[in-house]
Amino acid sequence: MKLKKTYSYALWSALYLTVLSVVIATISYFFLLDYLGLSTLIIAIIVLFIISFFIIQYRAEHFIYRRLKKIYEEVSILNVADLRRDSVTTDIDKLSKRMQKYVEGKRLEIKSLTERDSFRRDFLGNVAHELKTPLFTVQGYILTLLEGNIDDKKIRLKYLERANKGVERLVAVTKDLDLIAKLETDGLHIQKEVFNILEVIQNVFDLFEMKAKKRNITLKFDKIYEFPVFVVGDSEKIEQVLINLVVNSIKYGTVGGTTIVGVDNYNENKFAVKVIDNGEGIQQQHLPRLFERFYRVDQSRSREQGGSGLGLSIVKHIVEAHQQKVFIKSVYRQGSEFSFTIEKAK
Repeated sequence: MKLKKTYSYALWSALYLTVLSVVIATISYFFLLDYLGLSTLIIAIIVLFIISFFIIQYRAEHFIYRRLKKIYEEVSILNVADLRRDSVTTDIDKLSKRMQKYVEGKRLEIKSLTERDSFRRDFLGNVAHELKTPLFTVQGYILTLLEGNIDDKKIRLKYLERANKGVERLVAVTKDLDLIAKLETDGLHIQKEVFNILEVIQNVFDLFEMKAKKRNITLKFDKIYEFPVFVVGDSEKIEQVLINLVVNSIKYGTVGGTTIVGVDNYNENKFAVKVIDNGEGIQQQHLPRLFERFYRVDQSRSREQGGSGLGLSIVKHIVEAHQQKVFIKSVYRQGSEFSFTIEKAK
């Protein structure tokens, strides 16, 4: 069994004191040896060693205990009632471990707060930019009309249409911001039901068929499905997920390209719904931040395409509200694959 640190300290201290006392006693009482006897002297040496040991041990523990108690009283995470006087060496080890854990926790907390502060600054800057651009656009067209062009019917209709597009973008950003706020504060209320995921995918294809045709992009399934694929979830929310992913594939896909949606087995309890395009793809350094609010890989191109910049963040929230996972695989200049899991119907 490992000897306590204070016992080792007391042992060697007692030994040194005993040796010193023996030397002094031998010199002082050399001539009394004949009267006391060798055995008596040896007993006296042993008694002196034992007494020295316990005195030093007591003093060491008392010294350490007082200082540990002061530390326990001053550090908020420590409870002085946990300190035991009869085992202060064990308490030192315990204290050391607790302090290391405390320091590590504070380090992670500071790191988290720093990251949050950086994210907050980026978020506020992005919100300001997203709102400022359409606001200035609307203001510019209205001011132009007020300054004398309102009587020209052709210019008036043209500028009002452009101003209306700016307003629509403002509405889209505001609605998505409101949805994100609700998702993060109140949570998302999921109404689970059994539905055919293939039917939802086809509805999304029908909804964005014209938008895809403008860029000559083909929307199709990965294969012919002979039977329905029934899943469990909130059909409206899952449709929103598919809408956001398909719209992104149309916006950022290659002109004349293809968007393919398929449903595969993920495991015995889940399907994986995949949205695959053959667009520009995404560089690896952007992938970890892709689901952040307002994060854009290509700022100029993204804003030309419109949108609130919150689509993928909403996707992540909805999928996680279903207690599922969302994934992304991408090869730069070859295409991307977004996928999410969904529960199979029993």
